[in-house]
Amino acid sequence: MEDIQQLGGNIELAGFQQLDSGSMIILKKIIGNYAKHFSEICENFEKLSLTVKPVHAGEVIKKFEMHGKVIDNGQVYAVDHVDHNIFFVTDKVCKKIKNAMQH
Repeated sequence: MEDIQQLGGNIELAGFQQLDSGSMIILKKIIGNYAKHFSEICENFEKLSLTVKPVHAGEVIKKFEMHGKVIDNGQVYAVDHVDHNIFFVTDKVCKKIKNAMQH
């Protein structure tokens, strides 16, 4: 079972426990800003869910695979992205969700 963290009432993070506290402070700011934006553009913002897992963790080059999901009034917007940088992958997943919602 994944270790799930709740941020506020409608943000769920899974797989983030392996990250250091300095990275988490920055990630919480990025995620919080997107969550605020989603709550403003959504009809009924229910949840932002992000799940991250390391890819090739045994190798020198480590990548992060992230799955993101927003539930707006029962409508699910789900995306994923893989990158070396945890901040970039978080931003990219949230941007992809935002773009999906606008189409």
